[in-house]
Amino acid sequence: MALDGAFLYAVKKELDFLTGSRIDKIHQPSKEEILITLRAQGEMQKLIISASANSARVHLTKAEVENPKTPPMFCMLLRKHLNGGKLTGIRQDGLERILFLDFEAMNEIGDLVSITLACEIMGRCSNIILINSDGRIIDSIKHVDEEMSRERLVLPGMKYALPPRDERLSLLNASRDEMANRIRLAKNAELSKCLIKVFEGISPIFAREAVFYAAKGKEITLEEADDDTIDRLVFWLINARENLLTGKNTYTVVMDKENNLKDFCFVRISQYGPMMVTKELHSACETLDYFYAEREAANRAKQRSYDLLKFLANTSDRISRKIALQKEELAHCALREELKIKGDLISANIYALQKGQKSAKLLNFYADPPAEIEIELDPRLSPAQNAQKYYSEYRKAANAEKKLTELIASGEAEIIYLDSVFDALTRARSEDEILELRMELMEQGYIRSRLKTKPPKPQKPLEYVSSDGFLILAGRNNIQNDKLTLKTAKNNDIWLHTHDIAGSHVIIATDGKNPPDRTIEEAAIIAACNSKARNSSQVPVDYTLVKYVKKPSDAKPGMVIFTNNKTAFVTPDMELANRLKRQG
Repeated sequence: MALDGAFLYAVKKELDFLTGSRIDKIHQPSKEEILITLRAQGEMQKLIISASANSARVHLTKAEVENPKTPPMFCMLLRKHLNGGKLTGIRQDGLERILFLDFEAMNEIGDLVSITLACEIMGRCSNIILINSDGRIIDSIKHVDEEMSRERLVLPGMKYALPPRDERLSLLNASRDEMANRIRLAKNAELSKCLIKVFEGISPIFAREAVFYAAKGKEITLEEADDDTIDRLVFWLINARENLLTGKNTYTVVMDKENNLKDFCFVRISQYGPMMVTKELHSACETLDYFYAEREAANRAKQRSYDLLKFLANTSDRISRKIALQKEELAHCALREELKIKGDLISANIYALQKGQKSAKLLNFYADPPAEIEIELDPRLSPAQNAQKYYSEYRKAANAEKKLTELIASGEAEIIYLDSVFDALTRARSEDEILELRMELMEQGYIRSRLKTKPPKPQKPLEYVSSDGFLILAGRNNIQNDKLTLKTAKNNDIWLHTHDIAGSHVIIATDGKNPPDRTIEEAAIIAACNSKARNSSQVPVDYTLVKYVKKPSDAKPGMVIFTNNKTAFVTPDMELANRLKRQG
């Protein structure tokens, strides 16, 4: 995934309206990120420029960014040279991954001078460089010295030089014949990789989509490409260029079936088929703002949930080891009947035994056929006391069996509960969802709150609408599952849950109607998608009326029992679930 030169061209066209606007504020939210607020056409526009290796970009943003109390040195330098400055132009050399923002600003003695901000969007080599009217570097957000690069230095006072550049065709102005001839002359390799070597400023996903169209869904080598394939390829590239020049692009974000963002492009993406989900947006800036804001939120959520996931895994492992030991003890308790038999045999033969014996061979009349067995005796005890000793051990084993059975059942229920929290945590997408789960574990006594944590704003259940128009609700966590099933849902609504698999409670709001089979099937798919089995196939989902669902006393959050149920077997379909999901 990378912001290529062609996508940057689309961004530049969208930013052109900023020409003539004036800088109102400059902030540096993080080490490699600049936020410039401009007054344009009577409105404030926020332009974000990032030189981060994994999120380098330039675009307008609507995100609220928290700024440090003390501005970093580079931010102070930008304010000194650019505050109040006027944006006079935005330049891009072909499809090179650099945008030059030209400003007019007052220097220290009040003269009007030209200043350029070079936004280099080149992966780990990305940079933000301030250049004076003589073409010399005033400063940059990253310094590049001889130890870091032998080809190009970026240091204050040096003459600004463009990065090394290969000789490639520009998608913007190459003719049909130039395109076809250069593609045929490329070295034999996968055709999509040939395109990247031939054309300037195109990303792998764009190149693969071009080949997907030309080769009719196959990835082929250049040697396998016949004239018809090359013609279709050039036709697709020309069409993509026309859309790029006229602004008629189809901005697409690609994500997996669990909504993890993977890539983006300015053309419609079909190469992944049903393996991936796509979302189309209206503009290049909106696409970048959505993609990086969502990805950063997901990364933050993942980091914040890591300690809880680790805690839950360790706790489940500890309980599992304890249950294994208890089951071993329980297996020993199964021998308690032998203790009672030995006590009975001693009592039956008490007349023939004497104090001081270490053992006795007695006829076991409980066996079929009766057989002689040897019974150990304590020589310090009388025969009657030896019998009582065996009876005492029998009673202890019986009591231990009862207690161990209860402890094992409790431990197994606890593992099921922790598994449900773990599953909800892996599906959490916001910090509020993670905080709700943390609060749940605090209430259940698993973790202690060292600081007074402000309770999060209660989340609403996930909402879906079936193809037949029925509202379907899914709980985000155990607390919400209880509320949804036991308070929100009505008696004649339909309750669904994956069979013996951690997941959300799902409710079909029937409004007193009988939902068709298609709605029940879609709700079962939603239940499977919101469960631990979301990557499986043929997932069993139980469903019944809400009035048949009860919560046992002292049961943990989300744990219920139910009757009169049926079971549907479905395969999770994230694409269907996302399509039925209510947005917002």
